[in-house]
Order: sequence, then structure tokens, then C-alpha cells
Amino acid sequence: MTLSTLITSLRSGERDLLAYLAELEAQFAAREPEVLAFVPEDGRFPRLRRQAQELLARYPDPATRPPLFGLPVGVKDIFHVDGFPTHAGSQLPPELLAGPQAASVTSLRQAGALILGKTVTTEFAYFGPGPTRNPHNPAHTPGGSSSGSAAAVGAGLAPLTLGTQTIGSINRPAAYCGIVGYKPSYGRISTAGVIPLAGSYDHVGLFSPSVAGLAEVTAVMMPDWGRESADFALSTQYSALTLGIPAGPYLAHAEAEGLAHFEAVCGRLTAAGHTLKPVPAMADFEQIYDRHQALMAAETAAVHADWFAAYGPLYHPKTRELIERGQAVDPATLNRAHRAQLRAELTALMDEHGLDAWVAPAAPGPAPHGLASTGNPVMSLPWTQSGLPALNIPTGTAANGLPLGTQFIGRWWGDEHLLHHIANLQIS
Repeated sequence: MTLSTLITSLRSGERDLLAYLAELEAQFAAREPEVLAFVPEDGRFPRLRRQAQELLARYPDPATRPPLFGLPVGVKDIFHVDGFPTHAGSQLPPELLAGPQAASVTSLRQAGALILGKTVTTEFAYFGPGPTRNPHNPAHTPGGSSSGSAAAVGAGLAPLTLGTQTIGSINRPAAYCGIVGYKPSYGRISTAGVIPLAGSYDHVGLFSPSVAGLAEVTAVMMPDWGRESADFALSTQYSALTLGIPAGPYLAHAEAEGLAHFEAVCGRLTAAGHTLKPVPAMADFEQIYDRHQALMAAETAAVHADWFAAYGPLYHPKTRELIERGQAVDPATLNRAHRAQLRAELTALMDEHGLDAWVAPAAPGPAPHGLASTGNPVMSLPWTQSGLPALNIPTGTAANGLPLGTQFIGRWWGDEHLLHHIANLQIS
């Protein structure tokens, strides 16, 4: 069942909400003890049944129901949610981290969604891993930092989850867990009420089993979704796409198996009638990478200045290293203009070569073995730095049976086009 079908059937009453929650409860009993995608909560499903009954009583007529009526949503534990503590995957006192409910959560609740619970995050959305395991093989990482959000959808525990991406924390775990991951254009979903990692790069995004249905969710989360402008008029007719392959040092960061899979996907796209163009891009990729790391470290150090001074020993060593590195960054060397510069360069190449989107590996390869590392986010870094919308879809499996994904990157604030094109993507 696609996300779109589920949304429609819950709202119409074709799918009984209480019966659907019972199915999810059974799935939790079967999978959650192994996957550990959610922050533990006593009485999760009795709470959800009460809230579902309240929704049903408030909206007995399907014709008056809000657009996401009864849709259960998991929320990464760096979002503030009324009624839930925020731990951010850390050992710091939760009352220290408390704050007003995230704007994104409020928009979902107002649209009728139910909060399934908090999903596990790496510590403060960086690299310090939590307990979550890959739903396809528990000996492997689910990725991070949105580890629980990706694993929850991959294990069938949730039809929709919220995550964030500051380097590669949506598209990488989505690829590792064999699901759809969507990082919108920078700023299109509010980050208000989310504990920041680095505000210059933080994006709020989504995980789901399918692309179909994401537009129905973003329509309630983005105030300007579907702007009535000729630039964003969507044709109802499907058409083949012109896709750019970012040739150059960027692709050299893919592992051999990941690169071979990507080349095979490009071949399948070509066979399906799409036009693939290798386009030299990001010749200065190492500088792009270094700039991203420096600004992220400096901004993280600023966010945590008071907390780290008081509770430094409680931080995970990986987070501590990032903050200490950020404290040593000379502010005079930071230049936030590089974000718009990279966006302009990539957009100019799209214009020059007539590209509808870029296509790239979503991760260097399949999910690494073990839980000490969440994997390398490098394949997502330039799309995060530039703020362009990026969408991962599962496109196959590695030799060890773990999922592999491919990401499609659209134009700046061209999210409507990207979701429309990829929801209708034909690939042989």
C-alpha cells in the first residue's frame, strides 16, 4: 500500500483506523524488539487508541475530515512534541532541552495526524549512534542521524516519519533501509522547535514507503506548496526526463559496488527512455567538503556552548570532538555565501544542459557492518550545502542482500516538480 492510498483510505473510512492501529501494534510486537527504532514509551497503543477515538468522535463524517486524518507519524527525537520529553539521543537532562512544539509537528497534528512516538536519533543528530539496527539485517547500521525514523518505515512500524539532514541524515539512512527519503529545499519546512545541529544546513524532511503521498503531506507542511505560478504548473502528462550525472571527483567517493549499481541504474533509466548526460561538476569538491565541515562544527559549538560547558563529560566522544573542533574555528574564516554560490553553480549547469534533475548515488554503498558507525554521508553533502531538494528511492540490492538507493536532485524550491516527476518515474 502506498502512502497515498493509506491517507485516502483512513480519511474515507475504507480502512478502519482502530483496526489499522491494531495491525501496527502487532508489527511493533514482532519487529520493534529487534529494530529498536522508537524511544520506549509505556502505554503507546492505549494512548493512540484514545486519541484515535477522539478523532473519530470529532469527525464522524468522512467528508469533513482533515487531510491526514488518523495517519500515524514517528518523530525524530530532536523535535519538540507536546506531551513527550526531548532527549536528542543524549544523556543531558531532558528539562534542559525542552521547548515549544515544533512547527512541523503542529502542522501535522492540525491536519489530523497521530504522533506514533519519538524515534531514536544519534546524539544531537551527529555521529554518536543509538541502539537502532537495520531492519534488513540487525548486524548492520540503519544509517544516521535519523536512524530510528528510517528504520521504523523500513520495518513497517510507521507509514511516515520526520527526520532532519545536515549532511546526509535523510537520504543515506533511507538508502540503507530500502525506503523513500525526501530532503526538501532548504527552508521549505520550518525548523522551528527542532534542536539545531548547524542552522545553515539543517533541513526537516520525511521518510515513507513510497513517493506517492508525499505531496499530500508537504501540502500541509509548506505554506506555499503548489504555488499558482507558471513556473510550478505541473503537467498531468508523464514525460521522459533529462538527468545529469555529476561527473568528476564527487563520484569518486562512491564505493566500487555502489558505483557499479549507480551505473546500472543509469542504464535502466536510459533503457526506459530518459536522457542521461554526464556533466562535469564540482571540480572543487574537496573544498566544498571542507567548507561544510568547518561551518557545521562552528555552528554546533555555538549551539552547545552553555550545555557543553556545564555537561561536557556527558557528551558522546564523537559529538565532543565536533564541538571542540568548532570551538577552534576562526570565525573570520567562515563564509556562508558558499551555500548560495554552490547552488548557483549547480543551477547554471542544469540550465546549460537542459536538466530536469541530477541523479547520483544516495550513499557510497550498502549499510556498513556494525553499529559503531552510521556510514559515510558524503554523497549527500553537496545537495545539502546547496539546499537543493533531494529524493532517494530504493533501486536494488547489494551482493549481501542489503538495499541500495539512488537520489534525484531537483531545482531550488522546485520540490513540486521533483516529487511529481519521481512519483511517475519509469525505470526499466
